[in-house]
Amino acid sequence: MPTPHGSRGGMAFSADELRVLRRALSAALQSSTTTPTPDDVRDYLRLVEDVDEAAREAGRLRTFLLAELARYRAALPGSAAGYLERLTGALDTGYVPVPDDLAALRMLRTHPSSEAETHRRYGVLRRCEHLAELDVRARLAARIPAPASPPVTARLGRTRLRALPGGRTSADDPAERGRGQEPKPAPRPDPRTPPADPDAPEHDEPKRKVPTPAEIFPPRRRTQPPPPEQLATG
Repeated sequence: MPTPHGSRGGMAFSADELRVLRRALSAALQSSTTTPTPDDVRDYLRLVEDVDEAAREAGRLRTFLLAELARYRAALPGSAAGYLERLTGALDTGYVPVPDDLAALRMLRTHPSSEAETHRRYGVLRRCEHLAELDVRARLAARIPAPASPPVTARLGRTRLRALPGGRTSADDPAERGRGQEPKPAPRPDPRTPPADPDAPEHDEPKRKVPTPAEIFPPRRRTQPPPPEQLATG
C-alpha cells in the first residue's frame, strides 16, 4: 500500500502499485469504447482502497506531529531546539502557525543564544509572521464580498420627488404648475372698450365721473303768472 513519505506529505508507491496506476491512467486516456477487464477493475479498486488508507494514515500522523509540537512549545525555553525542528517540519507540510507559536518565537528571541541560533530563531519567526499574515488576508477576502457596482441603467442627474399622500401636490408648486401644459392664449380685447391711454397716470382708486354742464348749472324754473281772479281783486 502507498505510505506517506517526504517532508511535504507526499506518498511513495510500490512497483506493483505504480504498474496498476499506469494502467488506470492509460485506460482513462483511451477512448470510451475500451472496456476494462475484470482483473483491471479488481486492481483499480484495490489501488483506491490503498490510497484511501494511506490518506487516513497521513492524517493520523499529522495529528500526532501537531500534538508533539504543542508539547514542545509548552516546555519552552528548555526545549527550544526540538521545538524549532518540529515547527519547521510542520511548516513544510502546510502548517499555519497559531498565535501561540508567534508568542513562543518572540519569547525565544529575548533569551541569550549563539549567533547561529539567534539567526535561526529570527528566520523562523519571520517565516511564521508572513504565513500568518497571508492566512488572515485569505480569510478576510473569503468573508468580505466585493462591493457591488451600480447598475448601468441607473439614471443620472436630479431625481424628481413624488408627492406624498396629504402633502403638497404639483399643482400647488408654481414651478410645477405650468410644466407639461400648453400655454393658454391671451384674452382678446373687447372692441367696445376704448384703448387705454399709455401716458395717463395709474391710480389705485377708480376714476370719478366728470359732471355735465346741466349738473353744474341747473335750469331755472319759470314762475307762473297769478290767476285773473287775483288780478281783478287787486
